[in-house]
Amino acid sequence: MTVIKSAPEPDDATQIYNKPPPPFGHAALALFGFSPNYVNLNHGSYGSLPLPVRAYCDKLTDKIESNPDLFLRIDGIGYLNRVRERVAKFIGAAPDECVIVNNASHGIATILRNFDFHEGDILVGTTTTYGSVSQTLKYLADRPPHPTLSTFNLQFPTTHAEIVRDFEQHIEQLTNTDHTVTRIDRKIIAVIDAIVSNPGVSLPWKEMVEICRKAGVISLVDAAHSMGQELDIDLSEVQPDFWVSNGHKWLFSKRGSAILYVPKRNQHLIKSPIPTPVTYRSPYDDDYKGSQDFVMLFNWTGTIDYAPYLSIEAAMDFREWLGGERKINEYTHTLAIAGGKRLAERLGTSVLDPDGELTLNMVNVELPLPGDIEYSEEIHEIIMKNLLVEWQTFVPAFRHNERWWVRCSAQIWNEISDFDLIANALKDTCAKVKEFARK
Repeated sequence: MTVIKSAPEPDDATQIYNKPPPPFGHAALALFGFSPNYVNLNHGSYGSLPLPVRAYCDKLTDKIESNPDLFLRIDGIGYLNRVRERVAKFIGAAPDECVIVNNASHGIATILRNFDFHEGDILVGTTTTYGSVSQTLKYLADRPPHPTLSTFNLQFPTTHAEIVRDFEQHIEQLTNTDHTVTRIDRKIIAVIDAIVSNPGVSLPWKEMVEICRKAGVISLVDAAHSMGQELDIDLSEVQPDFWVSNGHKWLFSKRGSAILYVPKRNQHLIKSPIPTPVTYRSPYDDDYKGSQDFVMLFNWTGTIDYAPYLSIEAAMDFREWLGGERKINEYTHTLAIAGGKRLAERLGTSVLDPDGELTLNMVNVELPLPGDIEYSEEIHEIIMKNLLVEWQTFVPAFRHNERWWVRCSAQIWNEISDFDLIANALKDTCAKVKEFARK
């Protein structure tokens, strides 16, 4: 097998690795393919592909297309194994506990749909659970035998200590006060955000996992924003029951690519990926030999483009060239804190997390909009079109706890002046929203 390494190549963009990286800030824009007029403060939604990683994907695609059968039948597995081994070290797991899926939502749906639910089982989400995940919980509760949906109320601003206290009380209520169910095998599954999408805040997920463990509750951690934004992830120490994180957001891999972690103790629970692969074996098959190999189940779930999956290693090479995780996140975190303060000053409002306890690289700032303006598709369209078309920038706007906020993502190409530009754009946008609301 001939493996393409994401090391410097003289004939593509990875030759840049022969030079020292540019300083962080606007000089780093040369490493990305953004339009010259676009100010990107929304890396958190879809990620951004560095040019050297894109070059690796293009070269890998050339190799795949030169002999698709050879790659998909023989060579590809070696690439997948190498990515799993590299990522396993990064998150403190064993390689055979990690598989690659196309995004965090897909991974979470895979886990949830592998459980056989019974009457009295409970699915725990929060008021800030990511949209597709909360809808998946609703869908499962809508279907017979109708597991109960329990919602943990999260309202910001708050603190990690308050979240831990309230979550423990919520779990205690579920496990201690429901005397209508006597089954000893009743399942309670809690979906826990490591970093909430909106507002973009970190949760004390490690403590929440421990609360679940002590209560006999299954923990499923939605870590969509974690890899590349959260330092020193060690899943072998924290021991969540399930964990999934995107690579194409903060880690800089190509969309869509994510890592699904299932510890060996729980792999027997995962009977099929989505979609079900040709290698699946039914317990009723004559040749059934017990639980199948977890990694093998996920190696082939149908014909796909493997470049995004395999770009994870190239993204990690890129990050090492930049100086590593601590250097990257020191810059982005510091800028998020400073940029949030600047934006709040310019808007005459406040940041959601003034002490910075819940802030990593995404900062949430209140908009100068009356809280009684309800969310609507019309308002969403005004905000989206004005920012993207008129101002050539974007930050997600959302209503939470009776107030309007924006979430800004600080990345290595941003500088404090970008927050000044978004302040001007948001002032103009809020004026248009107010005008619409008065009609």
